[in-house]
Amino acid sequence: MADRAGTAPLPLDPRAVRTAATATDVEDAIRQCGAVLQEVGAVDGSYTEAMLERERSISTYVGEGVAIPHGTLTSKEAVRHDALCVLRFPDGVDWHGEQVTVCVGIAARGDGHLRLLSELAQILLDPDRAAALRGATEVDEVIHLLQPDGEEDSE
Repeated sequence: MADRAGTAPLPLDPRAVRTAATATDVEDAIRQCGAVLQEVGAVDGSYTEAMLERERSISTYVGEGVAIPHGTLTSKEAVRHDALCVLRFPDGVDWHGEQVTVCVGIAARGDGHLRLLSELAQILLDPDRAAALRGATEVDEVIHLLQPDGEEDSE
């Protein structure tokens, strides 16, 4: 029921965060995102191919060293539940001429990806937050940085 000021936390399972990944290229990075989403039970095996298909049609690079790979509209049936994964590539990945150090993979049923993309864009296009995410080495730190403003949950 949370709106703008108190949006719900993003669906990020701590098991879906990798802070020291390496990839040889864009396809390798996307395949790793798909594998992590599959590991946490969010998607079936066909979803990775849909993520690659999306990337072939339009780059998922969004700026600030971040890419947000996700499937196509026709891949919704491969999604079991909404989820994110975060793979940090400290050495970077050449993403069609841009240097990517953080991939946030998205899996969403229905049009849930629109909400996730919107919330991620607000977070990731903040240069300070994006810089902190690119430098984050702890899973808890990544999860904290990807929560909507006002969702501080430290005890």
